[in-house]
Amino acid sequence: MKILRFTFSFLFLLFLSYSCSSQKEAPDEKLLDQSPVDKHGQLSIKDGMLVDVSGEMVQLKGMSLFWSQWQPQFFNHQTVENLVGGWDIQLIRAAMAVEHDGYLENPEREMDKVKKVIEAAIDQGIYVIVDWHDHHAEDHLIEAKDFFSKIAKEYGDYPHLIYEPYNEPLDVSWTGVLKPYHEEVIASIRQYDPDNIIVLGTPNWSQRVDLAAEDPVRGENLAYTLHFYAGTHGQELRGITKNAMDKGLPIFVTEFGTTDANGDGLVYAKETRDWMEFMDRHNLSWANWSVADKDESSAAVLPCTTPSEINNEEKISTSGKLVRSYLKYSK
Repeated sequence: MKILRFTFSFLFLLFLSYSCSSQKEAPDEKLLDQSPVDKHGQLSIKDGMLVDVSGEMVQLKGMSLFWSQWQPQFFNHQTVENLVGGWDIQLIRAAMAVEHDGYLENPEREMDKVKKVIEAAIDQGIYVIVDWHDHHAEDHLIEAKDFFSKIAKEYGDYPHLIYEPYNEPLDVSWTGVLKPYHEEVIASIRQYDPDNIIVLGTPNWSQRVDLAAEDPVRGENLAYTLHFYAGTHGQELRGITKNAMDKGLPIFVTEFGTTDANGDGLVYAKETRDWMEFMDRHNLSWANWSVADKDESSAAVLPCTTPSEINNEEKISTSGKLVRSYLKYSK
């Protein structure tokens, strides 16, 4: 009997030990539920790459909102929450219009829209690009400096913030126009926010990253904007981008489309896949253009779709379904 009792006791203790060990090795549910900001924390640029608080390379994927003055209905918490829950975005881009009845004419109205998106992103634990959505920002330097200094002063302590001081410059000089513009806006941001990433627009609709690579702006945690549309831009632009990266230039794709550069026409699935493979290979973060119900191919949802319907499969466009597949299943 003693032997039997000993054997039973030994097996029972062994079972308890195994159970405790298994519990310790099981994934922490809290870790599984971590938001992108919980997981990655303060971002920075190291050796030409975007890295998280632990120094590990990070690739963020998300969506860009449309021009704020034309699609204001999506600049709210409900949109951001539904994109996080149904599309698995890690990043939202608040494309604040500057011209064409935008910030220059209605600064309080447009600022309020941006703040709603920033606060929704903070609440949802994702990163947010604050985009000065302008094609002539060098003509609006005073306004840009004032805007970004206000944003940095109010939200610069949050690691969620990413600044984009110039959406898409046209065919203007990098050295003579864009670099001086960026230097002044950077100074306005850095007086309140010394750490968060600033993504700098490049010539020719933010495609000539090679020109910036020849004469980069001095400073910490600076990246450079690349925009592409899969139907218009292909291997030539990827080659330009790769050459810039080989020179150490950090690249961030703050806007891309699955269509032609005019935002309409066909949705180019193969060409989009080629770009996705390129961005994954080089760890480039991206935001897709755009969360809008405009009647054009690049819009992620169909006309008359509301923020509450963003996750409704019947309301998602061809482009939206393609991009959502990369957001949800390519991690």
